[in-house]
Amino acid sequence: MKKISLLGATGSIGQQTLDVLRTHPEQFELVAFSVGQQVDAARAIAREFSVPLLSVANQADVKALQEDLPSTEVVWGSEGLVAVASESGADLLVNAVLGSVGLQPTLRAIEKGITIAIANKETLVTAGHLVMAAAKKHNVAILPVDSEHSALFQALNGENPKQIKKLVITASGGSFRDKTRAELEGVTVQDALNHPNWSMGSKITIDSATMMNKGLEVIEAHVLFDMPYSSIDVVLHRESIIHSMIEFVDTSVMAQLGTPDMRVPIQYALTYPDRLPLPQAKSLDLVEIGKLHFEKMDLERYKALHLAIEAGKEGGTATTVLNAANEAAVALFLQQKISFLAIDSFIEKALEAHTVTANPTLETILTVDVETRRFVEKMVH
Repeated sequence: MKKISLLGATGSIGQQTLDVLRTHPEQFELVAFSVGQQVDAARAIAREFSVPLLSVANQADVKALQEDLPSTEVVWGSEGLVAVASESGADLLVNAVLGSVGLQPTLRAIEKGITIAIANKETLVTAGHLVMAAAKKHNVAILPVDSEHSALFQALNGENPKQIKKLVITASGGSFRDKTRAELEGVTVQDALNHPNWSMGSKITIDSATMMNKGLEVIEAHVLFDMPYSSIDVVLHRESIIHSMIEFVDTSVMAQLGTPDMRVPIQYALTYPDRLPLPQAKSLDLVEIGKLHFEKMDLERYKALHLAIEAGKEGGTATTVLNAANEAAVALFLQQKISFLAIDSFIEKALEAHTVTANPTLETILTVDVETRRFVEKMVH
């Protein structure tokens, strides 16, 4: 029985992780989880899985939950996230929380020797060098949950990483893939949230529409697989059937394929190096699909992807600024305070205004994160 702790239980990845746990109750035990403000959902999850430790965002919710769940310890805030990640007796932490709040809990879990299943891009984008150094020091495995990075990880199984020529990450193109940049003037929040292939949370769906999601994934791939940016390509692939590919030095290409279902990479991270059946997932039928399509990425059309790659190449705190500015700008767009195209422009201005620190400490990263969010929010007023 593998003990699992889960950060972000009510998000899209969190919910699908719970689905996997329900499918294999004899394999996994949920020992701790966190939610934001969804108190009713927290209560239901705690009761269903008999979970001993639960963290919520707000202290105001603790008392009522504690009364309703006498056998569950209820904690809150950033300290609560750390407790769920590192003090629950878990064997594996699924980090599915949104944003850079996932960083410190992940570092603490690594210090405790807990395996990390990482679905939280922002942790690796913001402070990948710290996370990977800590993982190496404590001999902890970092297992990717993102479909693209799970695909690369699976294609690499049994291969020599020194013989990789190129990583190829696929992108669906998001909700606006058939629009020119000029046609994006005036698109609404609702338009942006209408993703053609995947069911995801609102922040990730907006990131997919701007293509920042893919930019963050390029940086994440650089961190996870220690590959130079010159050896990481992004290809537009509308069907989301090939999740990513690796080209080796002999020109052989290994690709991982499957229907778009996040439960597959989630379960693989939980069971690695083994595989279990996933009866509710749909088998891939290539005859039914018939054709797969690929297009070159236009970095002028998808400006956020270009900004992310450039920030990645610059390194240091540039990626911290990129991530914090994006989180702040996407939040402003979702609140209908700025236009869709302003997301890119706010990120670009934040990057231009920042003086990069190479090899930043955790303290520097956290400071830059806060300062960047303030900078972006002030641009509205």
